[in-house]
Amino acid sequence: MKKVLLLLIVVIAISCKNEPKKDVKESVKQVEVKKETFPEELGKVFKAHGGIDTWRNAEVLSFKKGEEVHTINLQSRINVINAPNYAVGFDGKNVWLDEAEEGTFKGSPAFYHNLFFYFYAMPFVLADEGIMYEKIAPLTFDGVDYPGYKMSFKSNVGSSPDDNYKLYFNAETHQMEWLAYTATFMSKKPSDKFNIIKYGKWNNVNGLILPSEITWYKKDENGVPTEPARPAAVFSDASISKNNLTDSFFAKPVK
Repeated sequence: MKKVLLLLIVVIAISCKNEPKKDVKESVKQVEVKKETFPEELGKVFKAHGGIDTWRNAEVLSFKKGEEVHTINLQSRINVINAPNYAVGFDGKNVWLDEAEEGTFKGSPAFYHNLFFYFYAMPFVLADEGIMYEKIAPLTFDGVDYPGYKMSFKSNVGSSPDDNYKLYFNAETHQMEWLAYTATFMSKKPSDKFNIIKYGKWNNVNGLILPSEITWYKKDENGVPTEPARPAAVFSDASISKNNLTDSFFAKPVK
């Protein structure tokens, strides 16, 4: 009986050994790596301000300008500005205005709702999709040359595709120093008239180096900044947080 059992085990072992092997195919997950479109030198500017990956992984940005509290969902760009007597927002489809009394808010809600977000979120908003880059001559101020890039938008990108920006940075630290820009929202026409802002003071906001104040400057006939045009716009209480806000936070209040 033992001999029979032993023979059976040998036969089974030989049979298993001779059985054709089945190919095991491992599934390889393809990970798409985003190819950046901005120049490498401009990438050093983003790195000096905390890095483009840090910016793109951020979810909700909040900061104060005077009595206004600006809150932006950085992934969808819906936003709201809350002030004591008014609120302005963009819910993803419509720009809205809510006032304590009619006429309290001065200006255009469509123009204003993300105006200071763009100034505050420099230089990172200049890495948005649909932007074209061009190396330009440096800006010279007080004997210092600041290298620069001009940014323009592809057709039909954003609400003001004819806007142009010029970013100038410190050649050694790659930190942003100046921003020149055109404003075409109201006219809807291209312009070669540039306003210019000095970026000089910064805060570390959860790893992102963002401005604590910016100052508009006067220019001479050659477009070179000369002196402050008005007091600085000051930003405070900035934070980057996880998105725990519902879409209703950015919607017009229901009365």
